[in-house]
Amino acid sequence: MTATGYPAIDRREFLVGALTVGVMAALPGVALAQAAGDPASEAVRRLMVLSTQSALTRLSQTNGFINSVVARFGLPVLFTKGAAAGTGVLAQSAFRMQLIQRLNQFAEAGARGAVPAMAEAARKLPITDAAAILRGRPTAATSALRLEMGSGLVNALRTPLEQALTAAQDPTVAQAIAALPGVTLSDVAHAIALSADNGIWYEIGADEADIRANPATANDPALSAALAAARPAIQPPVPQP
Repeated sequence: MTATGYPAIDRREFLVGALTVGVMAALPGVALAQAAGDPASEAVRRLMVLSTQSALTRLSQTNGFINSVVARFGLPVLFTKGAAAGTGVLAQSAFRMQLIQRLNQFAEAGARGAVPAMAEAARKLPITDAAAILRGRPTAATSALRLEMGSGLVNALRTPLEQALTAAQDPTVAQAIAALPGVTLSDVAHAIALSADNGIWYEIGADEADIRANPATANDPALSAALAAARPAIQPPVPQP
């Protein structure tokens, strides 16, 4: 859960939801033309776009990753494997903590750069059973989008990350690279993207759950109506004899 008070999302629940939606997405006969004329499909698409943009916008702010319980990441594998990682500055706890902070801060640039690709993926995603997603788990739409994108988020993060690293010429990152023969800024960008990937999806899932719990916060009447219609009807109490 983030520090912003979103409902807690159990990670096992998130993954189970992803697998469930994956089975639905594998069914044949899905066409974007059909989805475009289906209000439920459009509601799912809006839910995806809003939760994605909200999460990435928050993470792209100063210390967005560091302040997030689910998106903050530790030292990427690139800096922990091999003989070189166990000696010199990379073996020093204080330097490792400083490097973790800097890499999380660079991830903010990746989040900013990934917004267009994520929004485009949400708009183009074939939706097999929109009603099932609307009635589904709190992260059902996020799970569907993640399964469709595969490694797409990592790819969307890499270019803006490499650009930010190149422009900054950060001394902490430079020291870490100097300790690892053959490692480049491109390798560092990839390592950050891989480390940030899971946390970003959990952050998006938390936003989806928040929108579902409080539809009015989305400021989208059609989406609010679709979510309300998908909720099970409250049965009146049974009269006692």
